[in-house]
Amino acid sequence: MRRYDPRRMMVLTGGMWLAGAVLAVGFALCAPAQAEAKACQAPLYAELRKPADPKARPLEIACDMTLGPKDVISRPIAFSGARASGVTLDCKGGTLGTADAVIGAGRPTVVIRSLKGGDGQWSVPEGVTVRNCKIIGNLRLMGLGPNGQGELVKLSSRRRDHTARAQAAAPRDILLDNLDFVARGTVPLYLGPGVTRVTVNGSRFRGEAKGTAVYLDAESAENRFTGNLFAMKTTRREQIAIDGSARNVISGNVFENPVNGGIFLYRNAGEGGTIRHQPPQYNVIEGNTFRYEPAGRPRPAIWLNQRNGKTSHRFSDPAFPFGSSLDPRDFAQFNIVRDNRFIGGGRGLIRNADPTNEIVGND
Repeated sequence: MRRYDPRRMMVLTGGMWLAGAVLAVGFALCAPAQAEAKACQAPLYAELRKPADPKARPLEIACDMTLGPKDVISRPIAFSGARASGVTLDCKGGTLGTADAVIGAGRPTVVIRSLKGGDGQWSVPEGVTVRNCKIIGNLRLMGLGPNGQGELVKLSSRRRDHTARAQAAAPRDILLDNLDFVARGTVPLYLGPGVTRVTVNGSRFRGEAKGTAVYLDAESAENRFTGNLFAMKTTRREQIAIDGSARNVISGNVFENPVNGGIFLYRNAGEGGTIRHQPPQYNVIEGNTFRYEPAGRPRPAIWLNQRNGKTSHRFSDPAFPFGSSLDPRDFAQFNIVRDNRFIGGGRGLIRNADPTNEIVGND
């Protein structure tokens, strides 16, 4: 397969990014991002390597950075707005995050995020690459909001064409290559609403978390997970949640003993008062291996239409006759599940209730 290069996907307008006036904390975003990022200067590298207070603010990266294999970066880092487009962080085996750092959904180890300008326009990072890093904690990608319950996400969802707005405002064309995710209680990789065309390749997920290893939030699309190892222990959740996310490819991955579930497709209808517009459709799940230990009764490895309207937070309003407000069912349709292998798990590891899904060649 031809290696994916997100820089080829960057959208240029007159040779520069239209960033506009952006509301940012602690730095200005008035300079347009270039197609080829410049290397970071020594002072920034030195600042990054300093021991950080556990609650230190993220350090902004808007240049190409190369670490050393013995580097341990205790300070959170951020790639924010169009200014970070085209940037590469190559850790060369170095570590981002520490075991004692304060992290969580609102305080990620690494964040790739869009910024809203004073004129209401979004400054979006594109073509960011993060490779060869050990990440202790979590990496989050954020556009309109950190998750499906964000206030701007909810407001947008009350109008038609919400999916297009969410995707236009979110990071895209991101490459995450050869990363070692070590979970510390929270979801180690979270793709927020509208995030598109993220490739996660040759990476490992381990550690322990209450939630999933990967979460694809509402209105996200066209993301690829290839050749990864999922060996993370979850308290009760599946490894990958495809929540109102479409046209993703999950191929050639290995799942080690996913007793609480492998890949679930659903639509989290109404949570936080947000209408979910896009159903989890046209996803391809192929050539993956699910290995189970002899003891135990695992939940399904692949579950299409896992919730189908059976939620405690359903939101329905006749003023909004679209999306999950009109019908809370998942509508996980037109997905392809083929040539997956199940070792030691017994029967019933694929659950499907919709005839439009293609289930073929699995054993």
